[in-house]
Amino acid sequence: MKKIVFGLLLVLGLGFAQTDKLKACFIYIGPIGDIGWTHAHDQARKKAEAALPWLETKYVESVPEAQVVPVIDRLVGEGCRVIFATSFGYMDGVLEAAKKHPDVLFGHASGFKRAPNVMTYMADFYQVYYLNGLMAGALTKTGKVGYVGAFPIPEVKRHINAFALGVRAVNPKAEVYVKWINAWFDPAKAREATEALMSQGADVFAFTEDTPTVVQTAARKGKDSFSHYSPMLKFAPDHVVSGQLVHWEAIYIDFLKKVKEGVYTSKNLQNVDYFWLLREKAVEMGADYGVPINPKHLPLLKQARMRVGGKEVPVYDRVMALLKDMSAKNPTFDPFTGPLKDRKGVVRVPAGKKASLQDLLTMEWAAPGVVGDWPGEPR
Repeated sequence: MKKIVFGLLLVLGLGFAQTDKLKACFIYIGPIGDIGWTHAHDQARKKAEAALPWLETKYVESVPEAQVVPVIDRLVGEGCRVIFATSFGYMDGVLEAAKKHPDVLFGHASGFKRAPNVMTYMADFYQVYYLNGLMAGALTKTGKVGYVGAFPIPEVKRHINAFALGVRAVNPKAEVYVKWINAWFDPAKAREATEALMSQGADVFAFTEDTPTVVQTAARKGKDSFSHYSPMLKFAPDHVVSGQLVHWEAIYIDFLKKVKEGVYTSKNLQNVDYFWLLREKAVEMGADYGVPINPKHLPLLKQARMRVGGKEVPVYDRVMALLKDMSAKNPTFDPFTGPLKDRKGVVRVPAGKKASLQDLLTMEWAAPGVVGDWPGEPR
């Protein structure tokens, strides 16, 4: 009987019986380590496996983007029914492999190309970056904030722009100096970039890369910073203000449950895109889990003022009010609400409009106050 049921489920496109284990496999761009992007995905993998008793998982770490197709081929041969590829640069390889393996379900993190058996997903930080930008704008004494970026792709540009908009909402003349290191994991380049930004006068730092190097380098000179992906308070207890923390497990658990239930199959993922934010609890603002702001920075943030609707309010109050709003079921505030011009004066979001998801996913322009090289910037 079990074989008959299994056969029927295959015909229906579900691919496995409800009593069987579902094997989901994860492909990582970097080493698991103990912080950062890859570590966060692996923690989420473990949480999903703990939450779903019928789930079996496997992972492969440090897979170069050019090698993703043969790695996928191997995982399919090992019985993986769902494969998550967790780097933007895997995108075209995933699409190629998906054609070769039409019965396997694929999830591609941070991408925008889909297929009948390929969905996309992102736990996105742009709201949290805006909130951290507000705090950075309040804390900078030089009016120069440093940002170390991995690659100049739309995801990172979106986050830098949201951060810069936050900085300028508090400190209209402040600037965000950007240095690209063209690597997700390169501590030496991250240190050099941070030191170079400090030599330009930057005294508060944010970043998108996969190490605590920026936090550590800044702290050695007494400079404040915002951690990324994982809690980094332990690396600089006096100088980590807050940060962007991710909960990929929110997406993994939701998607895998729907696969198990037959809601998602290898035939209907063409329009499935998870772009989950504060509202869905896929991300968190925090110096550590459950610690939105390092208590050591609260006095300054409560003392600092900014203008909101013609009134002066404490920066701390504004941060917490917007955090509450954007975490609600129906947020009323969005950082990319018009009128918004880029740094060249071109209108990018008209008055009364909000940037669409497509606008966010393809963002190439640089916000006012962003200083530095910006590959791909529209003319």
